[in-house]
Amino acid sequence: MAIIVGGIGASHSPTIGFAKDTHKQNDPAWAPIFDGFAEVRNWVQRQEIDVLFMIYNDHITSFFFDHYSAFALGIDDHYVPADEGGGPRDVAPAKGHLGLAHHVGACLVADEFDMSFFQGKPLDHGVLSPLSMLGDERGVWGGTIVPLQVGVLQLPIPNAKRCYKLGKSLRKAIQSYPENLRVAIVATGGLSHQVHGERAGFVNEAWDQEFLTLIETAPEELVNMRLAEYVVKGGMEGAEVIMWLIMRGALSEKVNMVHCATYAPSVTNIATVVFEDTGDQLTKAEVEAYTAHVGHELAGADTLEGTYPFTLAQSQKNFRINTFLHDLIHPAHRQRFLTDFDALAAERYLTAEECDLIKGRKWIEMIRRGVSFFVLEKMAAVVGVSNPEVYAAFRGETLDQFMATRKVAMHYSVAGKGRVEALDH
Repeated sequence: MAIIVGGIGASHSPTIGFAKDTHKQNDPAWAPIFDGFAEVRNWVQRQEIDVLFMIYNDHITSFFFDHYSAFALGIDDHYVPADEGGGPRDVAPAKGHLGLAHHVGACLVADEFDMSFFQGKPLDHGVLSPLSMLGDERGVWGGTIVPLQVGVLQLPIPNAKRCYKLGKSLRKAIQSYPENLRVAIVATGGLSHQVHGERAGFVNEAWDQEFLTLIETAPEELVNMRLAEYVVKGGMEGAEVIMWLIMRGALSEKVNMVHCATYAPSVTNIATVVFEDTGDQLTKAEVEAYTAHVGHELAGADTLEGTYPFTLAQSQKNFRINTFLHDLIHPAHRQRFLTDFDALAAERYLTAEECDLIKGRKWIEMIRRGVSFFVLEKMAAVVGVSNPEVYAAFRGETLDQFMATRKVAMHYSVAGKGRVEALDH
């Protein structure tokens, strides 16, 4: 079974990535940043950590206000660095742990957290600032990650108590994962800072020290604080430290602090902290009961003949082809799909198999593979096929045979403008 070895708290200021990329290791003004992360890096290496569960907030890079979620879990196998305005950092993509990510996602939803899931999105300094510091002169850190993005930049946001409760569920989720993995929970962000308005540059080192003491010894005091208290004490953006309560909730009641350092050179107090877990693993009976709880809602649906549940694993495996077909909502893509398919497919790295499925209108084969019906519906509208024709193909029937099973033999589609009239026959 997977075990939680401990927790890491680390600031994610772009200052950190800047220091790394401009080789400030030997500059006295910057060296304390490297010293703190060296302790974290050494602990990760000593403990032979396999997976870092990275809790962070994106800085309106890959997540924007057109669709802003409270908790979004990454379910991908790799994550490239984001372009935050001046080009992406020259760091290697991070490797994702698919199995653990998909398991954690199912567990958190079963525990009534309304999760969002993401893939195909690059990571900004919320993850990359601390993660890039875990490599050494031999190269990047060699483990895998599972990223959890917390939406803390558009109010209302989850409160401290909700974050702590999610951490409690996260502990069960990780400990019930069947693979033997050594996992560390990484909380990023903070400490005190504010980067907007007339209060920009606010730092409160006394609060930062109090926060670090409380999160080790009395996290319940932090859990019961209102967001406004975090803002007053640590700055508006510094209130992101509520994300650290997800990490603390996932750890045992008693922890051993093996490292703690802060450094406040400019507009934020940069911190690194390491806690070692002292709690017990779930028993075999507890794992079995929790696994049954997680699978309860869907139990039996996967055995229904002709039914193909669209799971996180199916979504990740087929993300490329689903994205290609989803983009038919864009007129330019739609036009090239019809007139220049082979070149378009090559540009989007579709495999020969994927091209054959689409060009051959192999509707049921695509469903069985893991293509969502709701992108096939868009494809059908583009190529002039009505929904009932697709349903008939799924069932291995002619259109007339399918229509004979309906109360009314009607054609319809999601097509718009001129195409909808052509399908009305």
